Amino acid sequence: MTPKSLNAGARREDVKHPHRPALSVVAPCLNEEKCLARFVDRMISACQNSGRGSYEVILVNDGSTDNSWACIRAMALTRPGVTAINLARNYGHQVAVTAGLSQTRGERVLVIDADLQDPPELLGEMMARMDDGFDVVYGRRRGRAGESAFKRATAHLFYRLLGRVSDIAIPMDTGDFRLLSRQMVERLNAMPEQDRFLRGMVAWLGGRQTEIFYHRDPRFAGKTGYTLANMIKLAIAGLTSFSTVPLRLATILTCVGIAIGCVVALYVAIGQLLGHVVAGWASLALIITFFSTAQLGALAVISIYIGRIFMQVKQRPLFFIDDVVTTDARLGLAMSPQSVAVMRDRDVAAG
Repeated sequence: MTPKSLNAGARREDVKHPHRPALSVVAPCLNEEKCLARFVDRMISACQNSGRGSYEVILVNDGSTDNSWACIRAMALTRPGVTAINLARNYGHQVAVTAGLSQTRGERVLVIDADLQDPPELLGEMMARMDDGFDVVYGRRRGRAGESAFKRATAHLFYRLLGRVSDIAIPMDTGDFRLLSRQMVERLNAMPEQDRFLRGMVAWLGGRQTEIFYHRDPRFAGKTGYTLANMIKLAIAGLTSFSTVPLRLATILTCVGIAIGCVVALYVAIGQLLGHVVAGWASLALIITFFSTAQLGALAVISIYIGRIFMQVKQRPLFFIDDVVTTDARLGLAMSPQSVAVMRDRDVAAG
């Protein structure tokens, strides 16, 4: 399914839809039962204070193992404007955000985590910046309170490395906390990548994008779902999704290996002519180690790209949704369990 906004390359202004709320909020949730009540209170207050009229807050349960889904479902049944989405399993943060985006109806869409590290109260400032004609308004972190020195250092290194090797300009020190226009959401939903790095994908879309600076708060409660393994996986997705530099690095290593081989061959030839051949294993071991390491490194880089191709050509749906619960009369009180693929059209499903 191809959004109409993609049929022509020209930029267009968003067209108001009579059944769309002014704002949608997408919040992925993984074991956030201790944060949810406070988050929803602050988020709804921010939506109301923005003065933009109707809104929807979409809470996406990404396979939580605590009571998050029960809390989310209860809020959807008792608080107008809240929609609960239960994914079939844990798909990861990026896919959970994608699932929420696929179900939004708003003219503008805010992506924010439910752990309250990103303040919902910045919504008003973001909306005002979008009123100036921007398509995307993203939050850029001045500080990262409550995070370890190791995480701050690795995040700093990652963004600088990504900026150097990426084929597009990806803003530094940013997460997925951002406000998107309807047009940008439709374009983002049309991108079928299996390994998703949303902040890079949004940058790739182009359009008018701007930033607001803020200090990131500590988690309100609970523990982060972003383990070191998850951060490494996201970093690899970012580096390989928007750059072919790692592949070029493999070629460079090969060229360096050939150059060293030629130098060694010349050294051996000269030694034979002068009769100064030095017997020893150190130099031989060093050469073998270098070439072996270069070859294994090149194979490792190539295998990452081949693995991404393998996953992409399967063309599996990114996720399945088991339950959608809402008090919105247009959608019914509680939809029966069902499987929903990534490109489901929310307005059509609403009937």
